[in-house]
Amino acid sequence: MNTPHDFSNGMNRRHFLKATSIAGGALIGGLGIERSAHAAGSDTLKLALIGCGGRGSGAANQALNAAGVNVKLVAMADAFPDRLESSLENLKTAFPDKVEVPKEHQFTGFDAYKKAIALADVVILSTPPGFRPIHFEEAVKQGKHIFMEKPVATDAPGVRRVLAAAEEAKKKNLKVGVGLQRRHQTGYIETMERLHEGAIGDIVSMRAYWNGNTPWVKQRADLEKQAGRKLTEMEYQMRNWYYFAWICGDHICEQHIHNLDVINWMKRGHPVRARGNGGCETRKGADYGEIFDHHVVEFEYEDGSVCFSQCRHQLGCWNEVAEYAIGSKGRVHMDDGHWKIIGANEWKFGGKQARERYQQEHDDLFAAIRDDKPYNEAEYGATSTMTAILGRMSTYSGTSIEWDDAINSKISLMPKEFSWDADMPVKPMENGLYHLPIPGKTVVV
Repeated sequence: MNTPHDFSNGMNRRHFLKATSIAGGALIGGLGIERSAHAAGSDTLKLALIGCGGRGSGAANQALNAAGVNVKLVAMADAFPDRLESSLENLKTAFPDKVEVPKEHQFTGFDAYKKAIALADVVILSTPPGFRPIHFEEAVKQGKHIFMEKPVATDAPGVRRVLAAAEEAKKKNLKVGVGLQRRHQTGYIETMERLHEGAIGDIVSMRAYWNGNTPWVKQRADLEKQAGRKLTEMEYQMRNWYYFAWICGDHICEQHIHNLDVINWMKRGHPVRARGNGGCETRKGADYGEIFDHHVVEFEYEDGSVCFSQCRHQLGCWNEVAEYAIGSKGRVHMDDGHWKIIGANEWKFGGKQARERYQQEHDDLFAAIRDDKPYNEAEYGATSTMTAILGRMSTYSGTSIEWDDAINSKISLMPKEFSWDADMPVKPMENGLYHLPIPGKTVVV
């Protein structure tokens, strides 16, 4: 496992990122004969799936459905054989002519990703996000086009690693997509065009919500009954990955990143500091690990505007997933299905999405590969990931955190080694519960 890229002189926010377009810029480099043929659309693109869970299988489905290109799934990798087998069976049923993954192209374990990547032209990186920087680095090293799910890391060293690999991807003319599908959704795109043209004037206040319920939980007792034995701590945490910060990032990163990405897109930048609070009030029990069930954060941007952010997993409360903004000339409301501007330049989105948003992001990536167009979403993907991590830092610590301090943090959440009996960074106490972060005591930078 490589060590994180070290920005020994620090990273100033002004030099971190300024990309805000749907498909960020990429440097055009020389193409080899094989890659030229793929870019021209005259050959079948070989696809590898790294991470065979529900989202990975969904992404593979969308890649195999991409418009205007011939794509064939030729390799798969997952830490767990049962996940790979289930995914492969479902994909073969859906795409009998596009799935050719013989036994020798099915890889399991911690190093499986390297072998699968080597067999492909395009790779889908959809393991739990803690592994994303490691897998992204390897895919770039091997010269592959990439679609990676969000978030792209779970800590600042991981974000820096992704940014360094993103620069290498540009130099190699690799196309990189990131699973922030709102950037490919017609309602959001048209709304952003109007906001950037000044439809509501200077934006001074924003709100972002992902308030809902717990998505899923894997109980240790059930997992061990299924396995017929005790699980190691690494096995358990990877099976129940949503509830451990090193592998998930907490739900502020795993879910709320979508809303925060919209705010960054709107502001054409990222926050300069965050102040937050959070905790775990209602979601109790050993199988809920170490993450919070609510986060409330104020993100301040360079122009002084503030985004008031909430994400929550608590039953019986009001739920909403949406973004709002107030400007000097009006206000805007955005959610999945409703986009409207209220004020001097009244407007409501009345169009239709040509292709479903998850499909569209794959269509756009494969079109860039086919036509050899600049396409690199890794930078804004890393920025929005870091924004969510900044928010988590503020809620876990209960302090005001500066962006520059956060992005340069040397604190890594990752295990020091990857093996089934590894010494884990977090372990259950004698009562089976895990230590939760304590605002006012937890150190994050």
